[in-house]
Amino acid sequence: MSGEKTEKPTEKRKREARKEGQIPRTPDLGSWGGLLIASMLLPMLVRNTMKTAEKLFFLSAAVISDPDPGKAMKVMVTGLKDGAMTVAPLALGMLAVGIAATAAQGGLRPATKLLKPNFKRLNPFSGLKKTFGPQAGWEAVKATVKTAILGIVLYLQLRVMLPGLVTAGSMPLPALLDLITDTVLTLVRTAAVAGLVMAAADYAMARRRIGKQIKMSKHEVKQEHKQQEGDPLLKGAIRSRQMAMSRQRMMSDLVKADVVLVNPTHVAVALRYDPSRGAPRVVAKGAGAVAARIRQVATDKRIPMVQDVPLARALYKACDLGAEVPPELYNAVARVLAFVMTLKARGSAAGVHRSPELTSARS
Repeated sequence: MSGEKTEKPTEKRKREARKEGQIPRTPDLGSWGGLLIASMLLPMLVRNTMKTAEKLFFLSAAVISDPDPGKAMKVMVTGLKDGAMTVAPLALGMLAVGIAATAAQGGLRPATKLLKPNFKRLNPFSGLKKTFGPQAGWEAVKATVKTAILGIVLYLQLRVMLPGLVTAGSMPLPALLDLITDTVLTLVRTAAVAGLVMAAADYAMARRRIGKQIKMSKHEVKQEHKQQEGDPLLKGAIRSRQMAMSRQRMMSDLVKADVVLVNPTHVAVALRYDPSRGAPRVVAKGAGAVAARIRQVATDKRIPMVQDVPLARALYKACDLGAEVPPELYNAVARVLAFVMTLKARGSAAGVHRSPELTSARS
């Protein structure tokens, strides 16, 4: 059936879908990626925080021993600056991950149609349908599966680490704290990696779902192609109108012609010679009905017509409308123009003329 969605979406349909917000996305990609980056930058953040706190402690002690508003303000500025520099790597890392995750899932272009006010989104029944509909059920299933997989991964990781933690009771406190920190960070990183794998699978499923939603029927593809290329009937009408206007302009220029070469009935080519513009130019040409119209206008306007079959055919094939006569035909055209000037001098230029001299010269 023509209404069945069986065709891949066109680029135009994909662009429209992006504007409407139909883009395969999963928020888990940015969340788990951010968590992984945070787990890698957190040890550095803790070390820098301890150094900054120690520095501020000594500076504050110096201010307490020698109270001075200027020194206190300087300590506060130093603390804010060092604190910002300490947090900056983590903040920038999280920002970079968020931007990269968004760019990887369809780019950073906003869904412009979603920015327009739409009161249908305020419909409570639509909200209930989303909350209790098939999509909501599918999201609940996904959340359950993700939680189960994450729990299994963490359980398996803990089983490997637990024997080392049990025997760590006799270790010095700093070494024990380092062990606990490494264990926690390893668990966080393991969870983040597992979450990224699940996010990639979720994105693949979302991409497949959106791909099905924006599929097109054969009729829609044909209609879009017709819109892009234009309706053939309309294009034909426009082309016919353009040709008619071109013929009208040609007939208006025909009255300025010096001579019309005929074949004698199938082809007609009108020439005008203006020494200031170079070689003679073709001001009108045509075959069949157009040639008949040119001969009729030439008769009405008393433009001389010369029957020269080879020259008329050669000019019709070689010259476009408005073009100059090619050099290889200069001599033949010059003889025709000289013949016409002779006829005008005798006062009998109008009508159709046969020139035996031209025929013999061209033979």
